[in-house]
Order: sequence, then C-alpha cells, then structure tokens
Amino acid sequence: MMPTLVQSTGPRFTRILAVGAARGDLVVPNDDLVGPIDSSDEWIRQRTGIETRVRASREVQAVDLATDAAREAIEKSGVPASELGAVLVATISNPVQTPSMAAVLADRVGATPAAAFDLGAACAGYAYGVAQADALIRAGAAKHVLVVGAEKLSDIIEPADRSISFLLGDGAGAAVIGPSDIPGISATVWGSDGSRAGAVGMSNTLLEFRDGTAGWPHIRQEGPSVFRWAVWEMAKVARRALEAAGIQASDLAAFIPHQANMRIIDEFADQLALPASVVIARDVATTGNTSAASIPLATHRLLAEHPELSGGLALQIGFGAGLAYAAQVVVLP
Repeated sequence: MMPTLVQSTGPRFTRILAVGAARGDLVVPNDDLVGPIDSSDEWIRQRTGIETRVRASREVQAVDLATDAAREAIEKSGVPASELGAVLVATISNPVQTPSMAAVLADRVGATPAAAFDLGAACAGYAYGVAQADALIRAGAAKHVLVVGAEKLSDIIEPADRSISFLLGDGAGAAVIGPSDIPGISATVWGSDGSRAGAVGMSNTLLEFRDGTAGWPHIRQEGPSVFRWAVWEMAKVARRALEAAGIQASDLAAFIPHQANMRIIDEFADQLALPASVVIARDVATTGNTSAASIPLATHRLLAEHPELSGGLALQIGFGAGLAYAAQVVVLP
C-alpha cells in the first residue's frame, strides 16, 4: 500500500506587515531629457504628468536599491530576517541573468537559507509577488515572505526613444508579508496576453547585440495601443478585483495603480467612479515609472503622507509587458 504523503498547511489569512522604499539618488528634471527626443518640458508634463524622475548613479545597482528597501521593511515589520521563508524579487533590470537578484538580496539581509527567486512580470511583478507570498504562507511553505520590486531602468534606456525613455526612473519597494487573524490580502485577479507581447518590451536581443547586428537592448513600447489597453482593459480587471474581494469602490481608502503615467491614473479613477474619499497614489509625478517598483514605492509614500490610511483597504493593480496584469485588495500596514 502506497504511503500517504504529508502536506504542509498554513494560516488561513495573510497581510502586509510593513513596507520599505529606496529611490535613485539623482533627481532628473524634464529639461535634462528633452534634447534627444526633440521635445519640451511642457510636452512631457501634458502627456505624462511627470515633472521629475529619480535615477540612480552609475555605481548604484538595482540590488543595492532592493537591499535598502528590504532592510527598512524588515526592521519596521519586527520580523527577524532569519525568519523569512522566501524572498521574491520582481525585476526586469537585473544586469545578470543568473544568479537571481533574490538570492543575492537574501544573503545581504540575512535571510539565508530562505528560498529565493526572481519574477519576470514587468510592471505587474510586485502584485504577482504579493499573490505568490499569500499563497506560499497559506500553504505552509513559508511563515513570512519578503516581496521586493526593484529596478534600475536607466541601464536599459535609449535617450532618443520618444516612446518611453522620458517616463522611466529607478527605485525599489519592499513588503514583508506574514500571517494574519483577519483577511489582509484578497484573491488576486491576474493573467496575461502573450499575443500582444510586442506592445512593450526590449528593442532587440542580447544575441543580436553580441553579433553586432543591433545595439544595446533598451525598453520600447507602442504608446497608443498600450494606453488604450491599460485604460479600458485594466479598468475591467480592477472591477473584477473589487468583486473578488467582496467590496465596493466606496469601501476603499486608497487606490494604488502602477505608476505608468498620470493620464492613465486619472482615466482609471474616472472609469472606476472612485469617490472623493479615496486617496489616489500619484508618485509618478516626481519618481517616474519604475516598473515593478512603482506600486510599493507609491504605497510607501502614500502612508508617509497619509498615516491615517493605515489599516484601510487599498486596491492595487500592476500591468505591463507580457502583456501581464494582476490586481488585489490589501489592508494597508
């Protein structure tokens, strides 16, 4: 007779215990970027709502930003790093394909021998990480999980690319997730559409760069089609996330979308008919679009500026290259 396998089980609920953040050390105004794209400060502000963005100095790596953000989140959570069962890093800008940034980060913060791996879901990466952390904890695979979105997008920018170069910034946001007595993370609504993978991504492959047939790979996008997809399709996903959480938009304390650009955020708010009582994250105005780091960075700033939001419900949604997306409602730490 075949023996019955023992399977682990965990707590019924999870929540975000604390968040941390690290932004690039350089403030880059629009005027510093307009030359190569033959544009103006006014054009960038009107199209994106971005006034400045933060970028990291040449010697600063994405993992350095991740380390600073993670250390803050761990300290604020009160959870010793040695008790982290898993470290997940969402990133598209790790300068090496292996080892993972997560493994290096786990060692830096003292989380070894935690399981560690990177997530390649671009701007949806942090929300993907939250979903996985919730599932890992409830399955008993880890008691506490560190989720980090970390990007140094300035390493993969072509300054003359008018489609996206002026949008991007550098930074990292981190969250420690652990058991909870009450539901703190709702069911995640997520998915992807690989048939539209060409809408956002790299200009060419590393193999083409090696062979001399193309330059250094950089991020590019089909702006108009991405805008339409983000506004119309992602508003539907956001509504489904509210339904999955069993709440109404009026129950929210905050709305924290991926900080793609201000026009998308404003259109989102209109599509969802958010009441005036809902505080909307607008970190993009001075941080820029930081891909996987944008939601945790925006959350960190929102809580710093509005501490009264602590304990309230926030709808967060990430969307981008893939095309990948994920949304869930969380209780703010």
